[in-house]
Amino acid sequence: MQSIELLPLGWTPDRAEAFAPHAAAGLVPGRVSLEHNHVYRVLTAAGEVLAEAAGKLKHEAEGRNALPAVGDWVALRPDPSGGRALLRTILPRTSWFSRKAAGRETEEQIVAANIDTVLLVFGMDIHVKPRALERYLVVTRRSGAAPVVVLNKVDLLEGEEIEEVLADAREVSGGAPVHLVSTRTGTGVADLEVYLSPGRTITLLGPSGAGKSSIVNALVAGHGSPDALPIGAVRPWDSRGRHTSVHRQLVVRPAGGMIIDTPGMRELQLWDTDSMDESFADVTARAGACRFRDCRHESEPGCAVKAAVDAGDLDAGRYESFLKLQAEQAATARLRDERAQIVAKRQARTISRAIRAMQNTRDKDRR
Repeated sequence: MQSIELLPLGWTPDRAEAFAPHAAAGLVPGRVSLEHNHVYRVLTAAGEVLAEAAGKLKHEAEGRNALPAVGDWVALRPDPSGGRALLRTILPRTSWFSRKAAGRETEEQIVAANIDTVLLVFGMDIHVKPRALERYLVVTRRSGAAPVVVLNKVDLLEGEEIEEVLADAREVSGGAPVHLVSTRTGTGVADLEVYLSPGRTITLLGPSGAGKSSIVNALVAGHGSPDALPIGAVRPWDSRGRHTSVHRQLVVRPAGGMIIDTPGMRELQLWDTDSMDESFADVTARAGACRFRDCRHESEPGCAVKAAVDAGDLDAGRYESFLKLQAEQAATARLRDERAQIVAKRQARTISRAIRAMQNTRDKDRR
């Protein structure tokens, strides 16, 4: 088994300090590079190992965010016989990208953890929807990582078309950098190197078929390494991808830095919108002039935001997107409260049964 340096994987003095109690217990640190059906591939100083979450960790998990995700630093106990190691705990995360779990579940789903920069990749072979980009920007800023917009397949457009798409992206980016890239011709790929250095981690997010895996391979194979990820063609009739990335995985570049590749997401529901102020600065800047402090910017009298829309000073599409995301956040918050109440009642019933059983035992002993 080949030994691995931890510093290039993002190991820091703060993480070493957080790990100290676990080191005293005989555990070793590692970083999760892949997860599939709750089996984890973990990079440790002694090499790569397969691991699974210990029973206690699974029992204490309150939703998906309590289980390890790709990019997490963990404390694990290796199996001396060469079997699967046991993940005992997750070290504190410095950032994480999450969404509301797909479907009807009211749970947070961690997509990637301990990331420094998120590349939001959109393919220019189909119309880049500003509203979709806004959604990705809001969720990325909430993660604690820095967003970067990457418009891929620029070779498919010309002159004025490129300038129009670029202007639209910059208008909603909220100051995030915007890059034009073509993995087919190599245009702009080198500009993304600035976000990668030893110990730094980026992740790529965006719709299927945008070319995320092609960008990963361009950044990795461009330094003399073979392609790290499979690439599939998009469907010709709708330019949708075929999900060539089926699992989230962390790729370590020989040139330094790490990339977490994720499958294209057909559903990106918000978990919360703590970072809407930065993504919608043009909206929130006007909100301070509203008559009511708790104005929802819908039909309240004296709403400065609505007045700006009516006067043509604020884009109506941006305004509608803001309202939609605000309503989605409120709906998710209500569902979270309802779920919390259900869990609390269930716990109360469990405690009540335990107390009754203990009382019955005492009564029998007294007899």
